[in-house]
Amino acid sequence: MPNAKAPAGAWQRMLSGRRLNLLDPSPLDIEIEDIAHGLARVARWNGQTKGAHAFSVAQHCMLVERIAVQMKPGLAREARLAALLHDAPEYVIGDLISPFKRAVGINYKDLENRLLAAIHVRFGVTAKTPETLHRLIKKADAAAAYFEATQLAGFDAAEARKLFGEPKGVPNKRLEPWGPVEAQQRFVKRFRELEAHP
Repeated sequence: MPNAKAPAGAWQRMLSGRRLNLLDPSPLDIEIEDIAHGLARVARWNGQTKGAHAFSVAQHCMLVERIAVQMKPGLAREARLAALLHDAPEYVIGDLISPFKRAVGINYKDLENRLLAAIHVRFGVTAKTPETLHRLIKKADAAAAYFEATQLAGFDAAEARKLFGEPKGVPNKRLEPWGPVEAQQRFVKRFRELEAHP
């Protein structure tokens, strides 16, 4: 049930000027430029990656969308948008690694799901991702994590296989982290391409 009376300070002001209520997010307060700006500045793997730049969540989201299409050619535009936006809530809450979430014991998933639903509604995607698409995105996400882990985060292939599984039917991806401005621009460009074409 939406929390109309958010505690003082339970909102964030975005560079667009929007004020997003974190406990009861409105689709009207969500802009793709704010999402891209935030995701381009959030580091995957808590920043523990090789390269001159952190590997951003924006770049990760684009990788997941590309892998999802390779896993299921002909994926509909709405499904591709869902893949691109799968980690969009992290523009507000950051990329909290799973071990940290478990250690703190707070249910971040509910907050993430409410925010993701608002993001979906804002951009014309079904609020709750259908289960078959959810599974495909999870599979693409695990494949992306495998490539990131082995190329950027110092994991050997055996360890990455144990944690994420080995990507099957997906060509190897060569990853080179982009700087935040490039990641932001590319994310918006990809979003606009998907928005414009059925």
